[in-house]
Amino acid sequence: MGCAGLLQLRVGPWTLEPTPPWRNGAAVMTDSPLLLALHSCTERFGVAVQDPLVDQGRMRVMGFDDGRSLSNSLIERVVSLVPNGRWCEFKGLAVATGPGGFTGTRLSVVMARTLAQQLRCPLLGVSSFALMAQRLAPDEQPFWITQPLPRRGLVAGEYRVRAAVVEELQAPHLLEADQLVSPAVEAEVDVDADVATLLGCLQQALQRDEPLPWQPVLPIYPTSPVGPV
Repeated sequence: MGCAGLLQLRVGPWTLEPTPPWRNGAAVMTDSPLLLALHSCTERFGVAVQDPLVDQGRMRVMGFDDGRSLSNSLIERVVSLVPNGRWCEFKGLAVATGPGGFTGTRLSVVMARTLAQQLRCPLLGVSSFALMAQRLAPDEQPFWITQPLPRRGLVAGEYRVRAAVVEELQAPHLLEADQLVSPAVEAEVDVDADVATLLGCLQQALQRDEPLPWQPVLPIYPTSPVGPV
């Protein structure tokens, strides 16, 4: 769960390059292997692709408001950007691991893990909180990103952003009922922006030859989806 250019999780700090101007339709990447990033931690499903055969390898980002129908449309959405006959060409995959909706997050993580395993392809997993940390950081001091869960409590992760380096000091987890964290900002997911950041992280990780095994990439479930056990 590391991120070259974004996170300092398992292996030392990495420098985040400026986010590419994806909103204008494309962003030029240094190299152009076929890469795919998935973000389904909300009702909106985000897909980012770098394809050397399309737009000269420029980043393409698409968002789909599929909600709970994602279980039926997931494959179709990815195929619309990269035909499944070319999936064997993937040189790297990335997925947002949550926290987020149980079903949505699980769907994209399972798909990414399956492809990575079968294709023997590198897989990068990054928490959705870490992806938004740089744009939410109030300053260079440690801060918390929080998200309320109805009837469950408050999920929080601790971050620090210094010199464009994001450190995940504590991964997102459910706080104790009487636990207070400060300073804190509420999570603000921007799926299209965050999946573009995720793809940029993957591209930089591959350039740095970071080991990206698929086995450690798992969805973050702050609470049990079936309640107390």
